[in-house]
Amino acid sequence: MRPSLVLASASPFRRTLLVNAGLSFEARAAEIDERALEQPLESSGASPADVALVLAEAKAKDVARHFPGALVIGSDQTMSLGSRVYHKPRDLAEAAEHLLSLSGKTHSLNSAVVLIRDDAVVWRHVSTASMTVRRLRQGFIDRHLERVGAKALTSVGAYQLEGEGIQLFERIDGDYFTILGLPMLPLLSRLREMGAIDA
Repeated sequence: MRPSLVLASASPFRRTLLVNAGLSFEARAAEIDERALEQPLESSGASPADVALVLAEAKAKDVARHFPGALVIGSDQTMSLGSRVYHKPRDLAEAAEHLLSLSGKTHSLNSAVVLIRDDAVVWRHVSTASMTVRRLRQGFIDRHLERVGAKALTSVGAYQLEGEGIQLFERIDGDYFTILGLPMLPLLSRLREMGAIDA
């Protein structure tokens, strides 16, 4: 009998990715304080990829308490430019600052996925995408944010690649699913190997 699957996320994007892939699962948001977990990691010099893994694991462990024996998928994404790790902008002014700081530079999106059963980590993975933003003028940034509005506040980079955010980029190196925040190909491969989904 295949183990039941649970997605430890409130993200509609992650849910949609699993639904579109034909997976049968339950979804439940984790109740953790991400900032409280991140701060000591960042101050200790943990890499953005390591931070994403720790957060993904914490989410999965929190949700696994409610689903004994189930295979729980935890995921998280961090965005970094050099040593700076970005968080979701608090308002449109901060979103504008984010976009201006990314202008003409290449940043990284680090997407982690972890599988946990009960309290045991059975698999972990991080995929990274490199995102090169074209040179942006302040006027364009202001008009762009006026058009997209509050949607800019829902992601760390203040952009949605699947929408108007695509206009910000000059080059993208990486997997589309990594950019959306859930590395689907390695996850599906691992679930098949474990017999959790049809192979």
